[in-house]
Amino acid sequence: MAKMYYEKDCDITKLSGKKIAIIGYGSQGHAHALNLKDSGCDVCVGLREGSKSWKKAEEAGLQVKTIAEAAKWGDIVMILINDEVQAKVYKSDIAPYLEPGNALMFAHGFNIHYKQIVPPADVDVIMIAPKGPGHTVRSQYVNGKGVPCLICVEQNPTGKAYDIGLAYAAGIGGARAGVMETTFKAETETDLFGEQTVLCGGIVQLMKLAFETLVEAGYAPENAYFETIHEVKLIVDLINKGGVAMMNYSVSDTAEYGEYVSGPRVLPEAETKANMKAVLKDIQDGTFAGKWIAENNNGRTFFNRSRAMLAEHPMEIVGAELRKNMLWGDDVDPDTASN
Repeated sequence: MAKMYYEKDCDITKLSGKKIAIIGYGSQGHAHALNLKDSGCDVCVGLREGSKSWKKAEEAGLQVKTIAEAAKWGDIVMILINDEVQAKVYKSDIAPYLEPGNALMFAHGFNIHYKQIVPPADVDVIMIAPKGPGHTVRSQYVNGKGVPCLICVEQNPTGKAYDIGLAYAAGIGGARAGVMETTFKAETETDLFGEQTVLCGGIVQLMKLAFETLVEAGYAPENAYFETIHEVKLIVDLINKGGVAMMNYSVSDTAEYGEYVSGPRVLPEAETKANMKAVLKDIQDGTFAGKWIAENNNGRTFFNRSRAMLAEHPMEIVGAELRKNMLWGDDVDPDTASN
């Protein structure tokens, strides 16, 4: 059983006197910065000059500096910009200002695990990875709750890395839900695998093919969207709350029977597992990382083309029209939208 930590195990006073630089003000960046500020921590946000987020962060009551200024200012530097730009920004604007005893922090292990960033040996290297999007990290904190986090320590020259990491997790609200100990390697590889086989790659492909199958059989696209895409949230919410057992309890016996007889037909166990193992192997041996790094170095041609094709797919067009006509369709925050 993985080791778990909660608020009673975390001493947020370990952040007292520490200056925390949050690099980036996107989904995770805004949540971490605001939660830490509300927890009484000394925080600043590091952004590139001319960033559209600069004014937004200042209006939220946060001090803002350039990335280099923030890195020089901070005792703890949390990098929350996109994976694909972290190494370049680190080399130019963060590495020159790290001092012995500083803590370098991440919310995902990609650049450390694949050695795109190699920190000096005299700084702590820590990961606090909330298992939810930034808007949820923020909304749960505001509501007195929290999003579970992972804690990983790659380097601990000060001997205080776990104390700092747990205090940080408490500061963003994660310790209210639970903080699980793991490693950079395990977090990176399982996170990428989950994204590719289930959460993003798998579920999008499954929905797309199911939608296309119904439409090609002559059913209205709107019906196809509701049955194969819209209702996914309802099912996932039940699983999230009480596992597959709660989902099966809540759906009809007809639906549960269909699960048993048709699930294995759609995703044959042997073939699907073989494909998943091939995906995992590419993640473990660095093949996927190499492709993603090369994609970014070569103009993102495949990525941009794939994104554009998906935007033009009928399921996206039909879905957008249907959502406009739903009572909650103008609510852009997933946490405040009515079900």
